[in-house]
Amino acid sequence: MRLSLRFIIPLFLALGAIAYAVVPLVDKLTLQWFERDLDIRATLIANTVQEPLRDVIRAGDRTRLLQFFTRITEDERVFAVGLCPPGGGEPIATPTLPSAIKCAELARYSGEAGHLLKSPDGPLLVSVRPVEVEGAPGGTLVLVHDMSFVARRSEETRKYLFYFFVGLGATVALITVAIAQLSWRGWVHGLRALLRGEGLVRSDKPEVPELRPIARDLRALISDIEAEHRSRDDEQLAWTPDTLRAILHGELRGQEVIVVSNREPYIHVREGEDIAIWRPASGLVTALEPIMRACSGTWIAHGGGSADRDVVDSHDRLGVPPEHPAYQLRRVWLSPEQEAGYYYGFANEGLWPLCHIAHVRPTFRTADWEQYVAVNHKFAAAVVDEATSHDPIVLVHDYHFALLPRMIQETLPAATIVSFWHIPWPNPEAFGICPWRDELLDGMLGATILGFHTQFHCNNFVDTVDRLLEARVDREMFTVSYRGKLTAVKRYPISIEWPPSAELVGKPVEECRRDVRLRHDLPADHAIGVGIDRLDYTKGIEERLRAVERLLETHPEWAGKFTFIQIAAPTRGRIEQYQEYEGRVRAMAARINDRFASARFPPIELKVEHHQPEDIYEYYRAADLCMVTSLHDGMNLVAKEFVSSRDDERGVLILSRFTGAARELPEALIVNPYDTDECAAALHLALSMPAREQRARIRLMRGLVQDFNVYRWAGRMLIDAAAMRRHGRLLERAAGPDRQRRPVLHSGAGRRR
Repeated sequence: MRLSLRFIIPLFLALGAIAYAVVPLVDKLTLQWFERDLDIRATLIANTVQEPLRDVIRAGDRTRLLQFFTRITEDERVFAVGLCPPGGGEPIATPTLPSAIKCAELARYSGEAGHLLKSPDGPLLVSVRPVEVEGAPGGTLVLVHDMSFVARRSEETRKYLFYFFVGLGATVALITVAIAQLSWRGWVHGLRALLRGEGLVRSDKPEVPELRPIARDLRALISDIEAEHRSRDDEQLAWTPDTLRAILHGELRGQEVIVVSNREPYIHVREGEDIAIWRPASGLVTALEPIMRACSGTWIAHGGGSADRDVVDSHDRLGVPPEHPAYQLRRVWLSPEQEAGYYYGFANEGLWPLCHIAHVRPTFRTADWEQYVAVNHKFAAAVVDEATSHDPIVLVHDYHFALLPRMIQETLPAATIVSFWHIPWPNPEAFGICPWRDELLDGMLGATILGFHTQFHCNNFVDTVDRLLEARVDREMFTVSYRGKLTAVKRYPISIEWPPSAELVGKPVEECRRDVRLRHDLPADHAIGVGIDRLDYTKGIEERLRAVERLLETHPEWAGKFTFIQIAAPTRGRIEQYQEYEGRVRAMAARINDRFASARFPPIELKVEHHQPEDIYEYYRAADLCMVTSLHDGMNLVAKEFVSSRDDERGVLILSRFTGAARELPEALIVNPYDTDECAAALHLALSMPAREQRARIRLMRGLVQDFNVYRWAGRMLIDAAAMRRHGRLLERAAGPDRQRRPVLHSGAGRRR
């Protein structure tokens, strides 16, 4: 079918181009034919009326002359008739003669082909013929023909030409599709018959043993080709958990999936005598958790909760989610020194500010780097320990594990490793600051596929490799060949679960609005905005609060009628920059509230505490607007969560242009968070936006989140991983048994797409 479309679409384009060129030519020729025809009619009319016209002119009877002209105009195509006396003057003509025709200007209408005149009554053809009376000039006869019928004929001609080309295209397309389908079915049927032995051996003789390997390889080839044919239709799939499971069991033949991330999806913390379960405020967890529920694999993560050790089994595993276990969580324990050096040190004081370029200087220490290497080795050992096959699918997530792909590849060379970088990738000059830049790139290029949120980040990564490593970069295919292995660099915009679970959106919007306002002692009609973030300097919380202050300066009518609720989950409290940032945010919120203390209700409500997902969604559904002002962000899933939560089709999203989400949600109010006046204007626009416009914007964004959900994000990675494995097997069989598996697999995979 795809091959047929590749022929049919150009065919229709070609036919359209021909029609586009032919129709104006036909119109031009038709006009010329009718002009010539009407001019011939004018000559015939002039010759026919010469004798009676002379008699009327001799009699000098003007009334009789007008009656004579009126009888001539009874012809449906003769619009007007007139006679200009010799030497000029006013014409004797029917009332329909256009005022633009002057006896003194008849020379412009002379000629064999007549003259085309545009008028309010439509196009007219003006022809003039001399009249002689007894050998002397008796005046000039003016004949005006109606050309409007030409437009009607041209319209009919265009319609018939359109029907002709559509019919021709449809006929050729049907024939092409039929031939393509018959050819495909015949080829597959013949090849399957060949695999059954028909044609390889005669039916009256036993099977030839030497042909068994050929038949086995052909069966594998057929299976791979059919899988490739199916995977090409991934854009048309309805992406659901069932779709993911079908891909895993069909495309990947049930291969196990192992996910590695620093942050765990469930944290067990001790609260007195009880153990509570927290779900961290993390975009990564928001995206991955529904994927693991669909795939039933193993998630390896750092166990950092105060009660995490109390709930695992002897192998440091437990089934999650707690209420309905669907996959295994394997916890890895780190010493305080490892956590301080690997997580707080190298990852979050070094790589995080380096990649976000958020005006905080990165700090690199040799001791932190050594702990980073050691922890990556520790997680690599956990992957090997959890793998039950020699070729698992391993999904490595984020900047905490830049070295992990190479470590896994060296231990499990048949594994398919997909590494996804959740934060921005800087330009080569910025990344070159890192003292261990070569080691980080070498580790990342151990992956089969390396994913980023946006094409811009893919471009930056390829530029960095090209600048810093001795590697072969293919910018057309976006692959990097390094140390005999090919890595595909691809764009996978991350998203969220769709539809949202009933636990998150089950509470009606009106109840959410009422309860949130009661909780903050606000009246029922009070306007509120929300910001949901970790307390991180890259999220632009200070810039957001300044915008609220500027709104109340420029539009004081909102004082006492609008409150901005900022929920900021504490994070990385051991790092000095985060401690200072929290202090600045708290001080700014207090200062703004003091400045507008005369207002009945405070303009800022700052809640620096952890909230469960269902509580967050309650705020989303209760708010009139949601503000996302990240200074630099890979994607930002808060924006997509707000959109998915609004099944009432109300609410306005204000979104920083420096997020990946801004490229996918242009219907939001896109702002520069550094421009305080622009952000304040967006707040005023959001608060005064009519319900109809809110509905139009939110519907478009919800449609995009529905189509490009988290299952599509993961599914596309798995489909690409499956395709690379298939190509590797095909080339491996072609190369023979002596060739090493891993380099061949990646060499073949690099030619996909």
